[in-house]
Amino acid sequence: MGFSVGVWGCQMAAMLLSPPHAAALMATALLGLALLPVVSGRWHWLVVKGLLLLLAASLGWGFATWRAHERLADALPTALEGQDVVVTGIVAGLPQDFERGLRFVFRVEESPQGVPRMLSLAWYKGFREDEWHVLPEVHAGERWQLTVRLKRPHGNVNPHGFDYEGWLLEQGVRATGYVRPSRANRRLDAFVPDIMNLAERARETVRGRFQQALPDGTYRGVLVALAIGDQRAISQEQWQIFARSGIAHLVAISGMHVTMMAALAAAGLGWLWRRSPWLALRWPAQQAGVVAGFLAAFGYCLLAGWGVPAQRTLFMLGCVALALILRRETAPSRVLASALLVVLLMDPWAILAAGFWLSFGAVAVLLLVGSGRLHAGGWLHEAWRAQWAVTLGLVPALLVLFQQFSLVSPAANTVAIPLISFVVTPLAVAYAVFPVQMLADIAHWVLAATMVPIEWLAALPMAQWQQAAPPPGVAVLATVGCLWALLPRGTPARWVGWAMLLPLVFWVPPRPHQGEAWVTVLDVGQGLAVHVQTASRDLIFDTGPAFSADANSGERILLPYLRALGVRRLDTLVVTHQDNDHAGGAEALLAGIPVESVLASLPENHPVRLIAGNRGQPCAAGQSWDWDGVRFVVLHPAAGSSAGRGKSNDVSCVLQVEAGGRRVLLSSDIEAVSEARLLEWAGAALVSDVVVAPHHGSRTSSTPAFVAATAPRWVIFPVGYRNRFRHPNPDVWARWVASGASLLRTDASGAIMVRLEEGEVRVGSAREAFPRYWHGQ
Repeated sequence: MGFSVGVWGCQMAAMLLSPPHAAALMATALLGLALLPVVSGRWHWLVVKGLLLLLAASLGWGFATWRAHERLADALPTALEGQDVVVTGIVAGLPQDFERGLRFVFRVEESPQGVPRMLSLAWYKGFREDEWHVLPEVHAGERWQLTVRLKRPHGNVNPHGFDYEGWLLEQGVRATGYVRPSRANRRLDAFVPDIMNLAERARETVRGRFQQALPDGTYRGVLVALAIGDQRAISQEQWQIFARSGIAHLVAISGMHVTMMAALAAAGLGWLWRRSPWLALRWPAQQAGVVAGFLAAFGYCLLAGWGVPAQRTLFMLGCVALALILRRETAPSRVLASALLVVLLMDPWAILAAGFWLSFGAVAVLLLVGSGRLHAGGWLHEAWRAQWAVTLGLVPALLVLFQQFSLVSPAANTVAIPLISFVVTPLAVAYAVFPVQMLADIAHWVLAATMVPIEWLAALPMAQWQQAAPPPGVAVLATVGCLWALLPRGTPARWVGWAMLLPLVFWVPPRPHQGEAWVTVLDVGQGLAVHVQTASRDLIFDTGPAFSADANSGERILLPYLRALGVRRLDTLVVTHQDNDHAGGAEALLAGIPVESVLASLPENHPVRLIAGNRGQPCAAGQSWDWDGVRFVVLHPAAGSSAGRGKSNDVSCVLQVEAGGRRVLLSSDIEAVSEARLLEWAGAALVSDVVVAPHHGSRTSSTPAFVAATAPRWVIFPVGYRNRFRHPNPDVWARWVASGASLLRTDASGAIMVRLEEGEVRVGSAREAFPRYWHGQ
């Protein structure tokens, strides 16, 4: 536990210790651990335990720092960013099809100096439909020579958002990029023999079998996930059902699945072993069975993608197998602690994953409620008690990680666990090994039948509890309360545990005071999305881009962000014009959260206008309203402007927000012509403390007259890292610098938070508020 605390502390740090300091910390910790048994008899046991934890934590911190320096050293030089380079290597993971091509992990063998060992590559059919061409087939384990264009790891950084850069670091991927069209691109070897290549090729083969066996199967993606751990074919609608019903853990390769495979292998080999007197006399059947179970679990973990829950279970099974072979009795808690240590030694970044906390947390809760009981109830009673304990025990973690948990989880899991874990998963794995069509059909039929009551439960109005992300102190207090409440009957003052949950349930996140406004320009890449919050109202100004047919910033960034802030409804959604980088997430946002009104400068037949229905109206200059002492004024376009004709940028909505005598101008994608109109219509009213740069800082915007008229103290450029438009334009950037304003850009600062208070403006950024040592590395 002490070692894991040290690893966690390192991963939360903004900066790493230098290598000499990390080495000195580890050496001191090891020396202290070696000397502790010598002096432990002279000190109080509490002092000894405290020193043990401190030294172990120091060792964990030093170890994680050493591993981090080692991985960060494999970095792409900035001089190679955006340059065409020729690399030779192996397709190291499952290639994934997407709308415009395919993606895969590439392990580099030969390259110019400085190219990292692991790359994440996309191979596009083309950037426009008239450029599309057929891509060659790419399979796991193949050796290719490719011409690629790379960039350093970079992701969007938003409050409570997914840390893509941290995830890439954990995966060992130190550069991303795409394959360039070139005659030099060619396959060198059809397969490179290697245990991991063999595992990935086997996974790809199994996935292909399911695609052929169930071409129209609704739950084919779920069966693939159960068999090989590849969840990317599961639709977003299905994920929502799993989340609302609380059975998402069953779709992942969980510890239960790995244990079941090990148990089947152990029981089968043990039965055969006992049939042979010669084998039974030379090695006990029980020991032979546990070895077979461990090997089966190891093979299944490789086939399933080697996730943290699978690793944890495998290492726990390894500890149990070793204890049985050595004829030693081992406490379950020590088995769990040993698995924790091995996971962090192999992958100190695993502690950043939600699955790490949920996996180890669930097993720890089961050990708490299942150990030391003098009398066990019937199997049904024990199953209900275990399900109730896991549901309650993981509530704080689920609220911290996802800001929601399922209220129907106990009922849904009572139906799903027996059928999915003990019927569907064995059938799916059996089909992976023995591709008999009947196995795939039965597995899909049973899964479809299982989903009927699950979908009914998920559709209930109160199936899911959502609330704002709790602060760390409240979450820790609630976790302690859950553990206290789960202690056996007869434990004194168990009601105190329930009382400790009250701050979590009634937690209300802070909001602006009356007359103040918080404006957050979110980091959505090359696009725009802004959240404006007053004392009781919420507005979203643009929704960022759609990344593909199945992914958009509304679903991936805006909805999780709003949920974490405790925003359950939007008073107004403004969609400034129809360009994808501004309207791409609007449909997902309208589907994911109640919206009272929609202001949009969109053609009449646009899907957003159709979805909004009577809630929608055109955006027009002169519209204004007051919320909680905050003034909102629409400055552009002119009333009656047609959004379906001409250039869409020329009808972009422009909104000015004023609170406490301070102003923010949200200018969307207006260009020089629209800026001239604004100067004519608004004149001195354009003066603002903060301006979101028009059209991302393109060369067709931010005219000298507009810059002079707005006279801001801060200018924000919502741009994507190394975007293909090369925004912001250097001349435009220089123009704003010459005006004396402070300039910020979302690709460098992450989300930018502006606080309009009485007579004061405060500006901060997500990368400053939530720094991590890997950001920008």
